[in-house]
Amino acid sequence: MIDSIIDAKTTDEADVIILLAGYEKTTSNRKGAKYGPRAVIKMLDSKLELFDRDYKTEPCRKIKIGQKNLGNISSLPPEKALRKITSECEKILDKGKFVFLLGGEHSVSLGLLQTLTKKVNPKDVTILDIDAHCDLRDDNKDYSLKPIRFAHSCVMRRAHELGYNLVQVGIRTYYKNEYEYFSDPKNNIKVFEWGNGNTVPDIDEILKSIKTKYIYITIDVDGFDPSHMPGTGTAVQGGIEWWYGLELIKRAIDGHELVGADVVEVAPIQDSVLTEYGAAQLTYTIIAHNFRDKLK
Repeated sequence: MIDSIIDAKTTDEADVIILLAGYEKTTSNRKGAKYGPRAVIKMLDSKLELFDRDYKTEPCRKIKIGQKNLGNISSLPPEKALRKITSECEKILDKGKFVFLLGGEHSVSLGLLQTLTKKVNPKDVTILDIDAHCDLRDDNKDYSLKPIRFAHSCVMRRAHELGYNLVQVGIRTYYKNEYEYFSDPKNNIKVFEWGNGNTVPDIDEILKSIKTKYIYITIDVDGFDPSHMPGTGTAVQGGIEWWYGLELIKRAIDGHELVGADVVEVAPIQDSVLTEYGAAQLTYTIIAHNFRDKLK
């Protein structure tokens, strides 16, 4: 029998459910994000090493990991897709399971974030957002003739309006109105920019900006440098280096209580599995650190 990280026979016996949300209705550049979740699952299913170098054990032997695929939802308008994601997240959370969301475009994150507001006060949660873009637009009218408020470029604005605290890391491009929004002191958004004369911040500096007990981690793979994550829709040069990002994620989880997580915007490219492999490693690492008590 081939080893697989996803080893829960049923969702009922799982500690964590990886929810596949292959949605890309509002992507603004290169397509392919709807194929991302399946590509990441393939890496988790048979390509990634089970052994964890931090814990010197095979986490999937002690953590039951299951999956649920939402199927073809890219034909749905954004509001209906979000309702479907939210509905499935509610079912999983009601069973006491941890939800790990795989996108798809970044807009899918809002489905899980909306659901979590019924379990924890958003004001007590900080979203640690690793991304090249702020995704703080109010709508996408600057690049779409049919503007909507639930585009992938609006997801962090909608999450912030729900009451979540927001710390953004790896940002290196933004729209004028996004700059005005995060620069407004009353919005209390912390943005760590990369490049353009900014020095790479010490990880301790980022962690000190997280003031809450609870965190939610959302990783748009374009937050990492394209040399590590080339398969994405809107790649931007000069991103986060791999080991820096991995250390930040692990230390953030170890110092806070993780209520949810996602990895989004994987758009597989021909003749390279680097992005989906990296996304799978991030997924496995986050799960291992979140359930670290089971590994002792």
